[in-house]
Amino acid sequence: MKGWILYKKKQADITDSDFGVTRLLKEAEELGIEMSVHSPEQFELIVSRSGKRSVLIDDVVTELPDFVLPRMGSGTGYFALAVLRQLENLNIYTCNSSRTIEVVKDKLQIHQLLAQSNLPTPKTMLLKFPIDIKIVKREIGFPLIIKNITGTEGRGIYLCDSPEKFQDIMELMYSYNKNMNIIIQEYVGHRRGEDLRVFVMGGKVVACMRRIAKDGGFKANFSLGATVEEYKIDSEIEHLALETAKLLKLDVTGIDILFDETGYKVLEANSSPGFKGLELATKKNIAREILTYVTDKVAQPVS
Repeated sequence: MKGWILYKKKQADITDSDFGVTRLLKEAEELGIEMSVHSPEQFELIVSRSGKRSVLIDDVVTELPDFVLPRMGSGTGYFALAVLRQLENLNIYTCNSSRTIEVVKDKLQIHQLLAQSNLPTPKTMLLKFPIDIKIVKREIGFPLIIKNITGTEGRGIYLCDSPEKFQDIMELMYSYNKNMNIIIQEYVGHRRGEDLRVFVMGGKVVACMRRIAKDGGFKANFSLGATVEEYKIDSEIEHLALETAKLLKLDVTGIDILFDETGYKVLEANSSPGFKGLELATKKNIAREILTYVTDKVAQPVS
């Protein structure tokens, strides 16, 4: 079986810092899967009736794979989505789909869908300039979280504890980019700097870890130095994770869940979840489980 990883780098540029990709390549080799890594910039898309000749890599018509693993998450730009759509049109299985990735990279849209489906999530507001601070105080309150609408790995997130600081930040953002897409959220601080990452695959919970922010901070991202430990989930956590993955049509995902005073709230979903911390915390071979799931799915006869 043959697979492609769509990533921000070419295979020749991959280093040990690209953990998820290197793990998938290693496990693919052991499973006898022919796996290669390609960046969107290597592709040329020719939209025509010629089918398989419509995808060129480095200006060469390339044999198509059996499946594609997109590993760019919220950093997936328009061209990368176009590549995925082209491959899907050629009946190549992508895990996750281009449409799903496009939806999930928009944090506001995630919360709109969660709220519409009556799943608990932090109250969220899309900002527009000029900002009416009275509405922010009334609807969200302080402290609050400021987020770039497409941020990832804890970047582009700021905890603001007062209206004065908020006003200063907004003035700075407005001077930089009047059209910046920013959301603000209520701060769920019941267990500051702690959250859960629930890894869901094929409608089943595979693993769960608790993340604890470094030095008393509020960002519990493993990539930012948070400590991790395996966490035993209860029925409510499992329900929230599975319902979120189902709602967003995610085949493989990491669902982030906050501890609330009365239970839990879904913070976000990831279309290309990192799993270094998860493998460390749970001792599970997540890379192999992903590949096994994908290859089994591809091998299933079309009904």
